[in-house]
Amino acid sequence: MLCVLNLQSLLIAAIPNIIGWLAISFANHSSFLFMGRLLEGFGVGIISYTVPVYIAEIAPQNMRGSLGSVNQLSVTIGIMLAYLLGLFTNWRVLAVLGILPCLILIPGLFFIPESPRWLAQMGMTEEFEASLQVLRGFDTDISVEVNDIKRAVASSRKTTTIRFADLRRRRYWYPLTVEFESFYFMCCPLREPSFVLVLIGMPQVGIGLLVLQQLSGINAVLFYSSNIFERAGNYNNVSLMFNTSPSKRIYIRKFKTMNFPFSSEYCSHSIKAFVLHLYVTLPFRCPGVKSSNVATFGLGLIQVIASGVTTWLVDKAGRRVLLMISSSGMTLSLLLVATAFYVEGYILEDSVIHSVMGIMSLVGLVAFAISFCLGVGAIPWVIMSE
Repeated sequence: MLCVLNLQSLLIAAIPNIIGWLAISFANHSSFLFMGRLLEGFGVGIISYTVPVYIAEIAPQNMRGSLGSVNQLSVTIGIMLAYLLGLFTNWRVLAVLGILPCLILIPGLFFIPESPRWLAQMGMTEEFEASLQVLRGFDTDISVEVNDIKRAVASSRKTTTIRFADLRRRRYWYPLTVEFESFYFMCCPLREPSFVLVLIGMPQVGIGLLVLQQLSGINAVLFYSSNIFERAGNYNNVSLMFNTSPSKRIYIRKFKTMNFPFSSEYCSHSIKAFVLHLYVTLPFRCPGVKSSNVATFGLGLIQVIASGVTTWLVDKAGRRVLLMISSSGMTLSLLLVATAFYVEGYILEDSVIHSVMGIMSLVGLVAFAISFCLGVGAIPWVIMSE
């Protein structure tokens, strides 16, 4: 990152992304899919590191946490759009559409300022102050922030540099004493000037959190959410109405003609009827749309809402508290899903308990996605960049 400008890193990352999507969209053999996915992983990996760092370096101190969480919010919006477009397009068209953000990114990079902190670290004093003035506004006094950045850069140059190869040494495997001033955002108010953070074989907090984030299982849930929804109780009462037999279609027509008075007595029935009406008729109005895919889009929408809440909470509740709540909620949610699937394997499909287990697994799946977005999804990127 010190050899290449932040914005140039994004420009370099956009090229393999475009090539990867083209390889996937025009693939006539599985090897093209593997090659495209490899290029996509390389490009997205660069972007995933560069963007949070850039956001943290250009954001004001009092908004750094919230703006850093916007990165995860953008990711969930992208996932939701992919779920939505996947309802109506095939995977080749969807791969072509993935090129559009890259085509917007490349010219857009020429109109945004470079990171002031990076310019200061490179010794470009005039460019650093000019970039900061553009970001804060030409009517804003930036003298205090300029001095703060200069002190931070001077302090970082005095710090002994540790190479990646040095991390394998045993002396770095022991508990690390981390100064409280450097990690105040991770701790509750403490009187002691420092605290001991135990990391077995993981000498950096940011790396450890990002590894645990990927090992949490969120990608398995997102990639196979449609299959999980199909298995989770088979939708019981609702799935029967998707049967294309004449008797079921008659039932649907009768259901669509039901009129519920809008009063306090029938309000709940009207809401249920409206939601069920949309759920039942959408696959008929859009041929080829599966109910499980509609539910998957709903899961993506819930993730967007939860990520939006996180951007508001991250500077108010604190990083450490949200991480504890998030990881605890994910653990309980996965236990609920695992228990429901385990019990379903030992009972009859037409029993009431099987229906209850299906509902439990769906609730657990949604709770897991919400819990992930509340902390583990966004905060590791914020902590890494900070």
